[in-house]
Amino acid sequence: MADVEIVVVGAGAVGLAIAAELAGAGHEVLVLEQEAWAGQHASSRNSEVIHAGIYYPPGSLKAAACRRGRDLLYTWCAEHQVAHRAVGKLLVAVTADEVPALRRLQAGAAGNGVVLEYLDARQLQAREPAVRGVAAMHSPLTGIIDSHGLLQSFEAQVQQGGGAVQLQTRVEQVERKGQTFQLVGQSAGQAFALSCRWLINSAGIFAQQLAQSVKGLPAASIPRVYWCQGRYFAYQGQSPFSQLIYPMPETNTAGLGVHATLDLAGQLRFGPDVRYLDQLDYQVDEQCRSDFARAIQRYWPDCQPERLTPAYAGVRAKLSGPGEPVADFQLQDGRALGLPGLISLYGIESPGLTASLALAERVRELVQGQSLS
Repeated sequence: MADVEIVVVGAGAVGLAIAAELAGAGHEVLVLEQEAWAGQHASSRNSEVIHAGIYYPPGSLKAAACRRGRDLLYTWCAEHQVAHRAVGKLLVAVTADEVPALRRLQAGAAGNGVVLEYLDARQLQAREPAVRGVAAMHSPLTGIIDSHGLLQSFEAQVQQGGGAVQLQTRVEQVERKGQTFQLVGQSAGQAFALSCRWLINSAGIFAQQLAQSVKGLPAASIPRVYWCQGRYFAYQGQSPFSQLIYPMPETNTAGLGVHATLDLAGQLRFGPDVRYLDQLDYQVDEQCRSDFARAIQRYWPDCQPERLTPAYAGVRAKLSGPGEPVADFQLQDGRALGLPGLISLYGIESPGLTASLALAERVRELVQGQSLS
């Protein structure tokens, strides 16, 4: 017999959402997290935006999970008293040569079932007088959320369902024996070993590292991960915007441009930029201020660079390198690899927070639809 039915590795938004979904469905769940608190990496170092589903190719997992996850997330927040607000966002074409790309985004969003309202220069000026642009698209379904409150609500649901979250616990080796996975590692400095029938790899930027520790998992099945830093600057002073402001996505890069977001307290911040890393780095270099200011002043000419102060940085787990097309999420079923019961999630970057509950649904469907005997 297994020590526990399901182990989820990774207590970020997606891992905790999966655990909450499975615990709520009556499964025995244990979440293992190597850090000292939940969501220490990407889940607490992002824009805290609920995405509508504008940018992702129709038919992709990102598109489907973002659209479904958005609706589930708004419902979850209302039911579990998680602070959030559907503030909307404007996607701005600063110059006339950006308008065709803006229209293409509108068509792509429509393919995902997301309706965007086109605004001409006069309408844009009426909505956001501080913004410079010749046209914009309004996304009413975009919102902001308290990511920390969301993580706490997921963890509470896990515990309510009889599950647990074990922090400071790192899995170092996995081997399938019979109908169970045998896990060994370190928990708060002490060696541990346990077994489970299902192993969910939701380790985020460390998902590939965990996969490499699974004995018998073909190396060719583990996609390469690229760590990509995104830095944020806060702006001192009152925000001139009532909603989120996004420039057009950057050409031939992995980013959506340095955009303006608001937190639930009204603090204005800008980011993220795009910087591929060789090693984990959460520092924000003040020397970036001038680059940020130039990017912001394209659509907000009155931005005062001296008011920009370093805030924080996040690191995305990308499956595409510099100059490569943006890669889709990967939800990998271990049955095809000779390891039934192993489910791995790779490349869960933006819109991972928005998509978390939709990805959790898909994992539950895999678990409940399989027999391991």
